[in-house]
Amino acid sequence: MAARKQWDNIGGWIFTLLCLCDWSVAQISYTISEEADKGTAVGNLAKDLNLNVQRLESSGLRITSGYNKQYFDINHESGVLFVSERVDREELCPNTVKCSLNLEATLSNPRSLHRIEVVISDINDNAPSFLEETISIDMSESSYVGERHPLPRAHDADVGVNSVKTYKLNPNDYFSLDIQNTGDQSVSAELVLQKALDREKQTVIELTLTAIDGGKPPRSGTLQILVNVLDVNDNSPLFSKTLYKVQVAENTNIGTTLLTLTATDLDGGVNSQLVYSFSERRLSNIDDKFSLDENTGEITVKGNINYEENQAYEIRVQARDKGTPPRSAHSKVLVEVIDVNDNAPEISVSSLMSPVKEDAEIGTSVAMVTITDKDGGRNGVTNCEITGSVPFKLKSNYKNYYSLLVDGPLDRESVSQYNVSITAKDEGTPSLSTTSIVTVHVSDVNDNPPRFPEPLVNIYVKENSPVGTTIHTLTTLDSDLNDNAKSTFNLLNSSPKNTQIASMVNINSETGDIVSLQSFNFEELKTFQFKVQATDSGVPPLSSNVTVNVFVLDENDNSPSILAPYSEHGSVNSESIPYSAEAGYFVAKIRAVDADSGYNALLSYHLSEPKGNNLFRIGTSTGEIRTKRRMSDNDLKSHPLVVLVSDNGEPSLSATVSIDVVVVESTADIQTPFRHVPIKEESFSDLNLYLLISIVSVSLIFLLSLITLIAVKCHRTDGTFSRYSAPMITTHPDGSWSYSKATQQYDVCFSSDTLKSDVVVFPAPFPPVDAELISINGGDTFTRTQTLPNKDKVRKANISFHMLNNFELQLN
Repeated sequence: MAARKQWDNIGGWIFTLLCLCDWSVAQISYTISEEADKGTAVGNLAKDLNLNVQRLESSGLRITSGYNKQYFDINHESGVLFVSERVDREELCPNTVKCSLNLEATLSNPRSLHRIEVVISDINDNAPSFLEETISIDMSESSYVGERHPLPRAHDADVGVNSVKTYKLNPNDYFSLDIQNTGDQSVSAELVLQKALDREKQTVIELTLTAIDGGKPPRSGTLQILVNVLDVNDNSPLFSKTLYKVQVAENTNIGTTLLTLTATDLDGGVNSQLVYSFSERRLSNIDDKFSLDENTGEITVKGNINYEENQAYEIRVQARDKGTPPRSAHSKVLVEVIDVNDNAPEISVSSLMSPVKEDAEIGTSVAMVTITDKDGGRNGVTNCEITGSVPFKLKSNYKNYYSLLVDGPLDRESVSQYNVSITAKDEGTPSLSTTSIVTVHVSDVNDNPPRFPEPLVNIYVKENSPVGTTIHTLTTLDSDLNDNAKSTFNLLNSSPKNTQIASMVNINSETGDIVSLQSFNFEELKTFQFKVQATDSGVPPLSSNVTVNVFVLDENDNSPSILAPYSEHGSVNSESIPYSAEAGYFVAKIRAVDADSGYNALLSYHLSEPKGNNLFRIGTSTGEIRTKRRMSDNDLKSHPLVVLVSDNGEPSLSATVSIDVVVVESTADIQTPFRHVPIKEESFSDLNLYLLISIVSVSLIFLLSLITLIAVKCHRTDGTFSRYSAPMITTHPDGSWSYSKATQQYDVCFSSDTLKSDVVVFPAPFPPVDAELISINGGDTFTRTQTLPNKDKVRKANISFHMLNNFELQLN
């Protein structure tokens, strides 16, 4: 009985559902009689659910309920729902016409939930009974024929046809029964006097009242009635109404007057003095709710009136005079309780499937929501909705049962937890509402690939670095969690060219460390490129790629090399000048190259011997040896010179060449080797043809470079190396110019000498991001356009210069 009361208070048990991707709800109804034997079949649940009996065990079918006892169970071999505990309808549903038990059938494969309603039909297992075995009724001998006296009602725990349907009175000479059926399942009887009483003949009349129910076979209960025949007081009190009706709102204050009974008695004196009282107090517990003033007949509220406990009260009252013997009159008071909206809706959440995967489809069930309201009428009608903007919705399943469903895309990386606010509101006046917060956690799925901070990685590594050096460490970012965010790295061999990369570098798959497998030589390899793929550990795994550019930085590991004609090792180099040579007279030009690049290949020329030389000077950048002044008689005829060629590396490397300058008396004595001054030809020689072709080619290159520069400025596009895409041309006062473009830079220098002109081209592939443009001016000076960072990065970003060609044009 306590379990049934708890079920009524919450409006039904919340039926559960455990399903990862779909949620189905259905309802099946069965009917069974109470007191059925244990093992009695209720229904074939497997058949009604369309389940295969052979697979019944694997389906995970189980029965749950919210009651203290497991009244029903399932036969997993046949799929039959059977009675497992004694079912007493009167214990489960007292004073209720319809009695049903709500069960839940849960399937795990496939996952679904079915609501089962088992209606318990009543059997006639209770006989009518009276509260007392014997009652006494005092009646005056002067009672008139037709006088009525209400008899106690019998109580039957059964309902419907099995409840009390009629009364019978044993055969006698004085009384008959008037049976009254009010249509509200309440059958009462009144004792009607059929013959005048004569106390002198019979002072006590014994009657037997039998209450009979409508069962088949019918059951009955009896009440012994002792009628005491009294003398004289021959007028009974009379109520003004046979039925009083009054309304009272629930929660009415204690002491509130409902009504005042009015009864009269035609007798006089003591026989007309009336005393009011309740009858059948113990049956209806009227004394707990109402009080009756025995003198005035005023009925007032004594206890709390709750509509949810009882919607109406039927009060039987009597008025008894003080005569001897006393006479009484009876009436009914019907108190209708008016509902007040004093109960807010209650929200109950069950079968919460949390966390929910972030890739859950729209319509996936998350939880079951049940709304109950103890009020009646419009006060008990509820509406339920979700407040706020969340990707969930409520779907009505059955009456006040709802499913909480996914109604939009979920993204754990954006929102990992939702607090779903569910508000239930009734339709009372004023309306009451309740809000409940359902916390739904979103679980991670592998929907984000690992991301590299940049799509392109530039690595600068010094040449001659030791094998096994970690040149860079790759890192990734992944918005997922745990294994979905754990990345492994590997080299991509997407082309035959990249297969050579595996012999040059290796990558640690766990840490992302890129390790060199060989020592790099800038003079052989200046840059190379490969791709790395990062793959997470999710299912399925996701990956992304990054392009890695490796730039080999030059080190000063090559000494300058002297070019012909002064390059023969151990040879004696001799040059002659006339005694009449003026200051600035051209003596010779030393040319040298350096296999290194940038500052390491930037050469300067110095005369290291003889000490204190004041006759000759050399251009530090051009290598041209000229006289400082005119010759004098005190000067020697032979001057041995040692030229030191040094690069600008750290530490600086150098080479030397020795030249013996001989002073002759006249220009006729100067015998210039063919290698220095070509024989003048009247005709147009091949050398002139080559010179013309070179000049035209250089002019075309200059013109094309200028056009390209204008075009790039007008149509600039973004790219990996876009900052190097615009060519740059620098001109100098002596007629020299420098040209840089994309991944190659050229410096072209012309000497100002009228007899000799040198063209030197320095290419530099892939200049670093921070670089320096060096322009050679006329004379011994040079200027720098600084784009390098601070000094500790200068050596890491030297410009790569290579001398590709050095040739001398000699004109007559």
